[in-house]
Amino acid sequence: MAEEFLLSVVVVTVCALLTAGLIVLLTPTLNRHFLAIPNDRSSHGEPVPQGAGLAMMGAMLVVYLALWMLGHLEADPPWPLPVLAGAVWLTVLGALDDASDLPVLWRLAGQAAAAIAVVFNLPDGFHILPDLLPLAVERTLLVIGIMAFINAVNFLDGIDWITAAQTVPMTAAVIVMAWLGPVPQNVGLMALVLLGATIGFGIFNKHPARIFLGDAGSLPLGLLLAWMLIFVARADIAAALLLPLYTLADTGVTLVRRARNGEALWVAHRSHFYQRALSLGFKAPDITLRVFLLGCLLAALSVAAVEIESVAGDLALLATGVAATAYLLRHLERGRA
Repeated sequence: MAEEFLLSVVVVTVCALLTAGLIVLLTPTLNRHFLAIPNDRSSHGEPVPQGAGLAMMGAMLVVYLALWMLGHLEADPPWPLPVLAGAVWLTVLGALDDASDLPVLWRLAGQAAAAIAVVFNLPDGFHILPDLLPLAVERTLLVIGIMAFINAVNFLDGIDWITAAQTVPMTAAVIVMAWLGPVPQNVGLMALVLLGATIGFGIFNKHPARIFLGDAGSLPLGLLLAWMLIFVARADIAAALLLPLYTLADTGVTLVRRARNGEALWVAHRSHFYQRALSLGFKAPDITLRVFLLGCLLAALSVAAVEIESVAGDLALLATGVAATAYLLRHLERGRA
């Protein structure tokens, strides 16, 4: 266990340092070609370079290459190559979108290709709900779910540190689950690498941010998190619902409200709970701290759900997570008095 913990610390630290170093090296180029100019939907007032996802993905690939060469990748499935390839593809797609807005259909087609590749390469015999859904139906729903989650992560990447505030607790919980055994070791290793990359990015994204993640980061990050959640779901459905609950709730409730109001869902807006909180007196750090604390609670509940293996316990933990998430959304919606 001590050796496993030491490896985890080294992986996170090296990936964080590599990400930070690559951000420093890439910033002049990002300033020239990937500048986020403020508009009426922006939460920032000055031009800020975006595209930090390029540095994150570069660091992750270097760390994975080193882990493979040193023999730290498990031979047992799931093998991380397919999802890493999909993440690289979405990094390129996102970078193109950051540089010059791509048509919505192009973005969706690219996301669909990555999601299909990930689902197609799941281990043989992998079935989350064999007693409820035929395999073909489950795989189809997984593709749709991955695409939905990629976009949910992208939608919520709108203020400084908010993506890190969601990603850090999620990846930490997956790491603990891998240590405990219910989640495959290669999935836990992916969580370690992504946690390190997120920390390296977060150093520069602290309010007021010096760099943004951009679609080059939020799209692959959504794919990698969705891939990990699939294996969490295999261990415990409730845990897989709890971990991303804030991300799903803020996005889901906002989309339902916009659809009910007859608004075009594909048009950029400022009606997410965290965006409305900004206009109601909250500062960005106030929001991200609350999102992070909720994420830590949801992470703890998800680990507990995996460990207790009880339907009644799962329902109680889910109810607790839903209540805490609903409280935060309501708190953000009310604004500062």
